[in-house]
Amino acid sequence: MSTVILASSSPRRKELLSFLAVPYIVHPSSYEETFSPDEDPEKTVLRLAKGKAMEVAGRFPHDIVIGCDTIVASKKILGKPRDEKEAISMLEELSGSTHTVWTGVSIISPLRKVEFAEHVEVTFWPLTKQEITDYAKTADPYDKAGGYGIQSGGALFVKQISGDYYTVMGLPVSRLHRELAAFLTS
Repeated sequence: MSTVILASSSPRRKELLSFLAVPYIVHPSSYEETFSPDEDPEKTVLRLAKGKAMEVAGRFPHDIVIGCDTIVASKKILGKPRDEKEAISMLEELSGSTHTVWTGVSIISPLRKVEFAEHVEVTFWPLTKQEITDYAKTADPYDKAGGYGIQSGGALFVKQISGDYYTVMGLPVSRLHRELAAFLTS
């Protein structure tokens, strides 16, 4: 039987994949995440997820590899902030508005390939300058698309969410469960 490999070092994805009760191992991808802020968000997450999965599948060609990518799309694509200034800018852009969080997933095995993208609408409360700067001074924004973690301090900013909460965290577990089951039974 093939081993399931998560091509990600994200602690959130590891936690969420554990929900599926499928044994897996982690081998982070070294695929370079590059995109233009003006790209189509859905195509971007699918391209990045596929690139990550294919890079790891090249090292483990007989196994089932899961690659993922998450971005936030407001007026443009927002990746992970590189510094405090960029985190503040992202949070100011998201403040008091609705944005879309996209997560793309690519599953690759020797016999099959499946790709899908899920999206969720997230509305933020209007944020004060103090809330934004205080949050940007924490470690929380810097490994998350859009500069916030909905599962941690960023939850305080969320007024409404429309869609799968886990997609915002980086892994649409319900859809992944169904797609992965087809790989494991074939």
